[in-house]
Amino acid sequence: AKNAVGMTLACEEYGASFFANGANPGGVLEHPGVLKDPSKVRESWNSVYRGVNNAHKIAVLEEGMKYQQIGIPPEEAQFLETRKFQINEIARLYRIPPHMVGDLDKSSFSNIEQQSLEFVKYTLDPWVIRWEQSLQRSLLLPGEKGKYFIKLNVDGLLRGDYQSRMNGYAVGRQNGWFSANDIREMENMNPIPDEEGGNLYLINGAMTKLADAGAFAKMDTEQQNTPAQENSGKRGKR
Repeated sequence: AKNAVGMTLACEEYGASFFANGANPGGVLEHPGVLKDPSKVRESWNSVYRGVNNAHKIAVLEEGMKYQQIGIPPEEAQFLETRKFQINEIARLYRIPPHMVGDLDKSSFSNIEQQSLEFVKYTLDPWVIRWEQSLQRSLLLPGEKGKYFIKLNVDGLLRGDYQSRMNGYAVGRQNGWFSANDIREMENMNPIPDEEGGNLYLINGAMTKLADAGAFAKMDTEQQNTPAQENSGKRGKR
C-alpha cells in the first residue's frame, strides 16, 4: 500500500516537473570546444527555452553546439497509463469501485449498479458489523441485550432502479409478505387507511400445496362416476 501511494505521488511530481520545464525535461548541450563559463550558457538556455510558456520554441545553437535529450518522453514511459492504473490501485486498497472516485473508463450503466451493490456487501458490511457489535457491547446493559439489538440500516444503498423495485414489490405483494402500506413505507409515501385495505396481506388464489395438486380433479372424477355406477346397479336389480 505504501509503495502504491508513493508511486502515485512520484508520478504526480514528475508530471508537474515535466510541464514546468517544458516539452524537454532533461538534456545536455554539447560544445565541441572548451567553455569558460558553462553556467552562463545553461542560464541563457533556461531563460529562453525552459517553462510552459517557452515550450515548442525553435532553438538556435551556435558554435557547433548540439542538444542531446536524456529524459524519457512521457509516452515512452507510459506516463498517462501509469497514472490511470494508480487510480485503480489505490481504489483497490480501500475496496472502492473506480466509478466512485471518478474513473469511468470501464464503467457502464449496468456494471455501475452491480459495483455499487458489491461496495455495500464487501466494503461497508464488514465495518457495519464491527460497529453494530461494538455499540451492542458498549451501550446495552446485560439485561437489555436479550430484548434489544442495534442494527444499522443500509437498505437505502441497496435500492435498485425503479423497475427492479416495482418488480420486487409485486412479487412480495402477490405472495403475501408485503402489504400496500409496507411498500408505500419503503417508498416514503403516506399509508393507505386501514379501512381501505392498506394493511391487508394478499396471496394468489391460484396457488395450492404440492400434496393437494390434482385433488380437485380426482374428486370431480369420482362424483361423475358415482351416479353412473348407481344407475347401472339399479338397472341390474330390475
